Amino acid sequence: MGGGARYPYPKEVWTPSGGWWTRPTNWVANTAICTAGAALVTYVVWQYSAEKEWRHNAPVKPIPSMRWARQFKTGELKVESD
Repeated sequence: MGGGARYPYPKEVWTPSGGWWTRPTNWVANTAICTAGAALVTYVVWQYSAEKEWRHNAPVKPIPSMRWARQFKTGELKVESD
């Protein structure tokens, strides 16, 4: 198993992905940092979205966003009259 031996490749070729047999030693740390960054961005966007979410018609049955939307947490219900 393994696909054969590594063959000599030109050293002067530059690629943004790192070349042929790249295996960075700090890949675990880089993956953890990227995962934490993605989780942080997701959390911030989620909080902003939950704060700004507004339903003009009350849902007929419970929906998942009722657990985190500000409108349902505080009990606000804005009824617009036409």
